[in-house]
Formats: sequence, structure tokens, C-alpha cells
Amino acid sequence: MTTNTIMPTYYNQMQVSFEYGRGVWLWDNENNQYLDSLAGIAVCGLGHAHPAITRTITEQASKLLHTSNTYTIRNQAELAEKLTRIADMEQAYFCNSGAEANETAIKLARLYARKKDISDPVIITMKHSFHGRTMATLSASGTERIQTGFEPLVKDFVYVQLNDIAELEAAVQQYKKDIVAIMLEPIQGDGGIQIASGDYLTRVRQICDTNDYLMILDEIQTGMGRTGKWFCHQHFTIQPDVLTVAKALGNGVPIAACLARGKACNLFGPGKHGSTFGGNPFVCAVGSTVIDTMKSENILDNAASIGTYLIQQLKSTLSRYPGVIDVRGKGLMIGVELDKPCMQLTNLGLKYRLLFNVTFNKVIRLLPPLIINQHEADEIVKRLDQCLAEYYA
Repeated sequence: MTTNTIMPTYYNQMQVSFEYGRGVWLWDNENNQYLDSLAGIAVCGLGHAHPAITRTITEQASKLLHTSNTYTIRNQAELAEKLTRIADMEQAYFCNSGAEANETAIKLARLYARKKDISDPVIITMKHSFHGRTMATLSASGTERIQTGFEPLVKDFVYVQLNDIAELEAAVQQYKKDIVAIMLEPIQGDGGIQIASGDYLTRVRQICDTNDYLMILDEIQTGMGRTGKWFCHQHFTIQPDVLTVAKALGNGVPIAACLARGKACNLFGPGKHGSTFGGNPFVCAVGSTVIDTMKSENILDNAASIGTYLIQQLKSTLSRYPGVIDVRGKGLMIGVELDKPCMQLTNLGLKYRLLFNVTFNKVIRLLPPLIINQHEADEIVKRLDQCLAEYYA
């Protein structure tokens, strides 16, 4: 297979091509079977070829794919109702990717600034964050690796360290009159599975309330059941003003949403934002089926219980390796941190038929489908143990 006609935007792209999948398993074009503990990077929460998703895709494709937002879209209205209900938000804007959802959130913050007569609005974001690869979202991301080469960046993003309340408060004091929003991920995925503490999230909410800022939560990766709740912030007694969601909302079909409540509602007017493909009948039908299926199959409970079990088993089994310095996570968003860069480990994963990736150079990221059972969780531990045994040998 030649890929010379494809722009080389992905590094370390492995020479394996998958032909079909069932549940948490994938088969390549030589019919080798792999345990998928990455789920398309937290996308296929219901696994591969889920019957309910397949049925909806088939039925909707036979009726109607696209009309554009020039017209009312019934499926879009139904999904907006379901999504705002589970998120306890008020309004939804649909687009096609997490980056677009975060771009929407940034544009909302800019409009909010104009409403407050702020001419040079500042948004505080986190160091090592990842919000997307558009010009505004890579500028918002506190990660130099994805910014290099694209300067000049979109200005007026200030980066602080996640969970460092003192640094956050110092930034607020320095830029107080120009700040319009604080934007963060409850768990940094690309940043190495770094988890925002409840105290930190509560303090962000307090600062936003006191100063009339928007609290923007990027739940592109943590949302839709990944941590055992619909959204990660629901583990705590806080609520954002703006919430972004994508990835698992479509179980592989490209769909995303930016949700708003309270003072973040009705900032957009006609002509201020839009998307040709966003919220079309096809993707919204799939999104609705994802939510309905997660409810009917008790996916949240499974993600919470199997996630706890998997973290415990990983800690117990991998403790024999001095180079494994931490196992952390929430639900089925798990990181195994090593004491040195280990990007090459993904190739050993292929050898032992286990799919995962490495983020932040030295953190093995595990994001298995939320339908995983205990036997399959044990198999992840077994195969990862085999990888590390050979790696350290």
C-alpha cells in the first residue's frame, strides 16, 4: 500500500490497516485480532459495529443525509434536547469536530467581551493543554509542540499550570480587567492524563462567578461517559458556562457540539457563526442513538466500575517495574507514566496485539471502549505487562 499521495501530517504512523471490528476487538487485513484499548482516541465508546449504531446509520442513510441549516432539522432539535438535558445546559450549536467546538467557545468568549466593552479580551488556559489545531485552538493550547511554525499565534491567551491555584490567582490579578474566560480540560489527555482536582475546579468556578468570567470546559475527550459520568465535571458540584463535546458523541461519525447556559446563551445572532455540515440529519440521528444506547445499556456504571477495577489491576501488576512511576485516571481514561520517553512502546503493543498510544512522551494512554468487560480488562493488563516485560528486558 502506498501513501505517497497523503500529506505526512502524522508521525510514527504504524503499518497496520484494520478491516473490521466487533465490540472491543479489531482485525487487520491479514485477519490478526487486536484488543483495542484506544477506541480511536476515545471516539468509539460503544465499540465497533454496535448493532444499534449500525441500524441507525443504515436507516438514516436510506432516508436523508443532508439538507443544510437553511432549513429546520428535526433530528438536530431532538439531539439538542437530549444533550442539553444530560449536560444540564441550555443551548447547543452543532459542528463537526472538537476543534470546531472549541473554536466556537472562543468566539463566544470574544462576543461576551464585546458585550462587556472589553476591546482586548484575555482567555486563561492551561499549560500542556490541547484544544485543537485550528489557529485559535492551537493558540489556546498551552503546548509549544503544536504551535511551532504557525506563528504569529492568535493573541491574548495566558497559560497557567493546572492545579496551581496561586499561579491562577496571580494571572487573574495581572490581567483582571481584560479577562473574559478561563478555559480548561477536566483531565488533560494530550498532556499526560493530568487530572484537575476538585478544589481547583471549584476555585475556577468561584473566580469566574466573582469576576463575571465565562468558565469554559473542554470535555471533548472526557465527555460522553468516559470517566463514569456523562461529563467529568459532574463528579464535582460545579457547572460550566460553556461546555464542548465531540469524539464519543458520534461513535465514529464526525459530530461535535458547543453547549451554553446562562450568560453564555444567545451571544450568537444570525450570521455570526455557522457550519455547512454541522448538525445534519445523519449525524444527529447517530448522536441521539448513542445517548439512548448509553442509557439503556448502563454504560456509565460500566465505565465507572470497570475503570476502577482496571486501574487497581494495573497498579498491582505493573508495580514490579521500577520505571513505572504512576498509574492514574478516572473511569476508563487511564495513564501509565514511565520514568523516560517510551514512544516506541506502541510497536511492542502491535506485537502483543494491544492498541494504545503514548502521550506527553512517556505516558501510556488507555482509552478502551466503555462497553469493555472484566475479562477484557484483565486481557489489557496481561498484554501491557508483556509489552513492558520485553521493553525493560
